[in-house]
Amino acid sequence: METLKAAIPEGLKRVIGDSTVDDLRNTCSSLHHFFLQFEPFQQMVTELADPKYALCGKSKDAALESKQLGNQCFFNADYAKALECYTQALRKAPLDTGHNLVATLYINRATVLHKMSLLVECLRDCTRALQICPSYPKAWYRRGKVNASLGNYKDAISDLNVAKSMESSMSGKRKIEGELNTILDQCKGMSTVVQPQHKENSLKTVGEIPQITLQCVSMPDKGRGMVSSCVISPGSLVHAEEPYAMIILKQCRETHCHYCLNELPADKVPCISCSIPLYCSHQCQVQASGQMFRIFHENNDILKNLSSDLGEYAAEVIQCSVSELEIKDITEHKHECQGVHWPMVLPSEIVLAGRILARFLLNCTLEDIIKFVENLELSHCYNHMPSESKLDSHIYASVLLYCLQHSFGAMFSIDGVSISQVVIIISQIKVNCMTIVRLKSIDTPRLSDHFGEFSSHFDTHLTSNVEQVRVGKGIYKAGSLFNHSCQPNVHAYFLSRTLYLRTTKVVAAGSQLELSYGPQVGLWDCDDRINFLKDEYAFHCQCTGCSEVNLSDLVLNGFHCVNPNCSGAVLGSRVLDREKQKIKHYHITDNVDKSDDIYEVCFHLFKQNGASIHIQPGYCLKCGSYCDMKSSHAAVDKALICIKRQKTTLPRLFVWWENYSYL
Repeated sequence: METLKAAIPEGLKRVIGDSTVDDLRNTCSSLHHFFLQFEPFQQMVTELADPKYALCGKSKDAALESKQLGNQCFFNADYAKALECYTQALRKAPLDTGHNLVATLYINRATVLHKMSLLVECLRDCTRALQICPSYPKAWYRRGKVNASLGNYKDAISDLNVAKSMESSMSGKRKIEGELNTILDQCKGMSTVVQPQHKENSLKTVGEIPQITLQCVSMPDKGRGMVSSCVISPGSLVHAEEPYAMIILKQCRETHCHYCLNELPADKVPCISCSIPLYCSHQCQVQASGQMFRIFHENNDILKNLSSDLGEYAAEVIQCSVSELEIKDITEHKHECQGVHWPMVLPSEIVLAGRILARFLLNCTLEDIIKFVENLELSHCYNHMPSESKLDSHIYASVLLYCLQHSFGAMFSIDGVSISQVVIIISQIKVNCMTIVRLKSIDTPRLSDHFGEFSSHFDTHLTSNVEQVRVGKGIYKAGSLFNHSCQPNVHAYFLSRTLYLRTTKVVAAGSQLELSYGPQVGLWDCDDRINFLKDEYAFHCQCTGCSEVNLSDLVLNGFHCVNPNCSGAVLGSRVLDREKQKIKHYHITDNVDKSDDIYEVCFHLFKQNGASIHIQPGYCLKCGSYCDMKSSHAAVDKALICIKRQKTTLPRLFVWWENYSYL
């Protein structure tokens, strides 16, 4: 991209950098005309989007190479490495007919998982192999062994009987009979116990349905917002929503499911047609790409040779997960799934814009794109974007449209109008995109499960060291209507892909429901919060947390009074000037109780007339004692050096430090 940017004439760069949304058609047309005459642009788009140059496609040779390496690691008892190699082989292996490489790889990985005592994961891999190649005796045999290890003896016996029926060699049949006899001996004298079925990971989450009616109203200072028509008690679920479009962050591609964004299990499921995404289950893979495993009919005929009971059992095993799936009309990965590598190369926000456009292009033509963008009903920040960001959005919009043209195989018209609408979508994503997070215990490497809870065998290690990990970004059209406050009354969280909003305090009827876009009072200084929101979301925060005096903003970057018997705070000039502005609009008699902590640290501020506040920097806000700010800052700097040194030597004890920039 830097090559393209450097080649654009300086005059055109300045015009784009100074443009407003009303100028977009002209600026996009000018840049598009330049790119049409610029050969490196055409070459770059071809390399990104033409399947002939695909770097993320399937490769049998690459898969066999990883398989061979996995075999070597398995024989050396390096099971963790073998697991990684077989997974990489599965990502590259084409789903072909005949002696199926993918089915073999699933069974090889299942064997490794069995060795690592990951029994449920092993069982799932065996089932996947059988869905591809139902007549694979080794898969039935391995499935029988792992079912026996799980205590599912009835299924284990059925699996081994199917394996025996399909095994052609006498030595293989004897081996299976030996395993059957062993399991039958284990079953003698045991009461019949129905074991739980270990199926594919499920996307289904158990949750309430919001019962509270909210209204979208126009706010004079905040645009649209959501208000309650009744009093809402704390902890009430007020909103639940699936994403309109979603993307995983690049740093989480190898660790989290590309569809539900939950942590990947050991038995990761790759995409059928390309080597980019990994999923936690076959269900997520199907929902993302709309593609199922192909069960070959010639192999299905073999099941007819089984007895009626075994035939029904085998058919149920093969089809159990497939029959439950409902494929959506619009799948988010399908247009990216040709082995092309533009989804890997372009920034996540641009790929997300492509997913939004894919919903549109499936049913419409680019001539209707203006109406589509209007119907999104999302605010944008183009006029407030820095000049560099405006230029980037022009370039990425042009590249994205040409990549989508290749993916959809349609020669739709690309011009200044269509490119300008993509620029608007990119600016809409900037201010409406929600970051999807997962909880992670710092004391353990694993993240929470689908329901936000930690695995039971980690309970002895759990402490308060839990952090939020950013894993994805999504557009939630209704969720974007909830405005920001640095003192929110609504908390946002995610279960799988679903956004949930709950109240954290009583919300009066007619009051606005507000969530935090990141910074909150008590965690960030007021100036830092305002600057962050201005940079990220292009608005100046005027919530109560930023416009009214609060204890946190007074003491977060302040010093304690030099008088040990005084509880007052001492502020520097920058913080004090800001707080004086707040005091001018603060109704003291109505808002301050003499027993409040805020009254304890700044008694002098509240004694004075708001129009003429005479407190100076370096003087205590309660008793007026002077503090040498220069020496105090020097002491803090010295302490920070020691703390940072301890942080490097004892990182686990100081991991919380990342969330704070100042003491």
